[in-house]
Amino acid sequence: MKQTIPAATTLDPALASAISQACKHTAPAWPLDQLIAVNPYWGFVDQPIEQAAAQLASLCGSRLLMPRAFYQQAWASGQITRDALQAAIASSKTSISVDELVANLTVQGRPVEHLKLVTALLDENRDSPQIMSWRDTVVHQISQHCASYFDKTHAAWSPAQETGVYASWRVHAAADLTLALRMGHQRFNAQVLALPQDPLALIDAASRALGLTEVNQQAYFQALLLDINGWASWCAYLRWQARLGQRDDDQIVELLAIRLAWEVLLHQDQMQEVVKATWSAQWRELQANAIAMRESQRIDWLFQTALELAYQTTLCADLLRAPLPLRLDSESLHAAPAVQAVFCIDVRSEVFRRALESVSPSVQTLGFAGFFGLSIDFSPLGTVFKRPQLPGLLSPVFSAVQVCDSPALGQVLVQRRRAALQWQARWNAFRGSANSAFSFVESFGLAYAGKLLKASLDSQESAQRIEDAGLPAAQANTLRPRLQDAHPEDSAASAAARCDLAFGILGAMGLTGGFARLVLLAGHGSQSANNPHAAGLDCGACGGQTGEVNARALAALLNDRQTRKALAERDLQIPDDTVFLAGLHNTTTDGFDFFDLDLLPPSHAPDCMALKTWLTQAGQLARAERAPSLGLEAVRHQPLALERAVKARANDWGQVRPEWGLANNAAFIVAPRSRSQHMDLAGRAFLHDYQWQKDADFKVLELIMTAPMVVAHWINMQYNASTVDPQRFGSGNKLLHNVVGGHIGVFEGNGGDLRIGLPWQSLHDGEILRHTPQRLSVFIEAPQHAINQIINKHALVRQLVCHGWLYLFQIDTGQSVICRYQGCEWKYFAAISSRAEKA
Repeated sequence: MKQTIPAATTLDPALASAISQACKHTAPAWPLDQLIAVNPYWGFVDQPIEQAAAQLASLCGSRLLMPRAFYQQAWASGQITRDALQAAIASSKTSISVDELVANLTVQGRPVEHLKLVTALLDENRDSPQIMSWRDTVVHQISQHCASYFDKTHAAWSPAQETGVYASWRVHAAADLTLALRMGHQRFNAQVLALPQDPLALIDAASRALGLTEVNQQAYFQALLLDINGWASWCAYLRWQARLGQRDDDQIVELLAIRLAWEVLLHQDQMQEVVKATWSAQWRELQANAIAMRESQRIDWLFQTALELAYQTTLCADLLRAPLPLRLDSESLHAAPAVQAVFCIDVRSEVFRRALESVSPSVQTLGFAGFFGLSIDFSPLGTVFKRPQLPGLLSPVFSAVQVCDSPALGQVLVQRRRAALQWQARWNAFRGSANSAFSFVESFGLAYAGKLLKASLDSQESAQRIEDAGLPAAQANTLRPRLQDAHPEDSAASAAARCDLAFGILGAMGLTGGFARLVLLAGHGSQSANNPHAAGLDCGACGGQTGEVNARALAALLNDRQTRKALAERDLQIPDDTVFLAGLHNTTTDGFDFFDLDLLPPSHAPDCMALKTWLTQAGQLARAERAPSLGLEAVRHQPLALERAVKARANDWGQVRPEWGLANNAAFIVAPRSRSQHMDLAGRAFLHDYQWQKDADFKVLELIMTAPMVVAHWINMQYNASTVDPQRFGSGNKLLHNVVGGHIGVFEGNGGDLRIGLPWQSLHDGEILRHTPQRLSVFIEAPQHAINQIINKHALVRQLVCHGWLYLFQIDTGQSVICRYQGCEWKYFAAISSRAEKA
């Protein structure tokens, strides 16, 4: 840098808007211990997906589409059909024939170069080879500093966070002699220290020094954040959480200032004048480059659309073959079911529900978001810890706590747990201290040998949960999660709040009559060992936790006599012999656990025994169905051997694929279960039970379209993004992961950017992809006018639908047709000609 960059006194409104908009385009990434799926393109949904794809390609070279060879293979295998190609052409109004389109399968279009940052142009124009490129140097340096700055777990010597990440970086970079050596001169440290102290002043001054204009400021800022997208996503998460709590957080703005500081330092110190001219010229052609990118992707979007249409056509035909008359709910049956089992809408539940229904026709299964409508945070007994148990879109309304049925014993357990956790905290502080960090393994490694050996050999042992931490198993099992009173000072108000909550949840579930003797609330969770991304396999609706807390808390609420009495006063009568029971489906092993069985009335013991038998049989069927995808075909038809094998996978420290999670998800069906019960959906569909005839004001439908549908879309787009652009939106190779900051995320190796998204092993089995990237197809059985009303009311829903981020279909029960919402209007898509064909 030739001279000190002067700081501006005020921030221009246009610049402030550019900063705000650039930061808005970065989607949040949740930490490992609360890992949930997120659409990484969330900030772009206010524009058509093809336009967003072109913009991303222009700014950083990212793609929302697969390589041409992928579509060629899909055509060869029959996944893409000729009819689907014709339909894709018709929907796009593109003047190309099917034969011309097929011919393009073997032709790779001419690539369009994306716009380059200063670091990228320096790397392209360097005279001699370097150990590390400028881009890698900058990303590594920023990333290492962020890892240290945001670390609250691993090390006891992290930089002071009260100064802000930019101020902290400026001080440390100015004192880092290795950076001066890398820059090739000693004055670099002084140049860093001469940068404006305020991050906004730095952004203003650096923008003027680089010659950025109102036309390209926002785009350039977006490109900078995309260049260090992992840490930008972490900062976006901090801002997201702060705003949920009615606060704010500007760490993402400070991160932008750091990345921009590097640009201006290198621009003025390392870049030759001719390269500067090239850099400046290309950013003046921002719009032209985006247009060229969009044109270059036009053919590939036709292939992608055809792939999706082929799947939708087959699915529509099957949905319209549902046997008549459609069963709406248990009230229409001659006899109530023996059991009603409410499962999460998760695609893994589809396999288990189908298996359970096949072993016992007296079981009615329902699909509902796995947090069971409880917007809660959870605190284990004797801790100040609070863990969200709800979707990331929401903030907690209620709290759940661990309680003990015996108050005296509860106090003893509180003291015991606090003592154990305090000891653990001191031990962790010792391990993380500067004095012991390098000698810990040598000094204490042998003390862990027995524990490591036991964990390695015992395939049945599971990792300790925070709910049980600090207590022996027998004592931990005496604790139960319960909802706290919303108004502790007013018992009547608390009782009313509990009744309102129960009434709303049962209505949303469609459970307003015809109750079975047993109603099972089946949460779900995963099981794996040595897996930093384990929470990502648990229930996303429960904030990356299992559904245990929510299921148990809701069962207790609905079994409460006072709550039932209040519900009866509102004409929602739960029979005296109906008991709600909480359980957990282990999606890795397809095992099933029950909770609080000691509270079950003796009269219902035979019912519970029958249910246990059916669940065991369902687990065997589900494991057999999943066995080939897990490489267990050899023991597929040996139930005991297969069960042992999946449990061994769940506890194998070296297993990189304990289960496939939500890979290959493709559809979200909002309808009575009888609409899809005859179908094998292959674990690709989210199933949400809904009966529009019982939803007089369509408030339940509005809730579904603004929450579960959005969550399903997030899951779908995270899997898609991790597949189409694994370098930027995936977390890479599991074998190389190192956890950052205890829970923040992972590095692939010992540096580089923070990796977000899914590991490659969660998408690919070593030979083929296990996830087919396609946009979510949403099918809703409800009147068009009701769906229209919700689309018109909610801008976000309207953007997702009208801008092509997901597909929306309406199942018309009266005319036996399915219509697609396209171009902001309904268009006929599929029909079945006669009831005979449906049978």
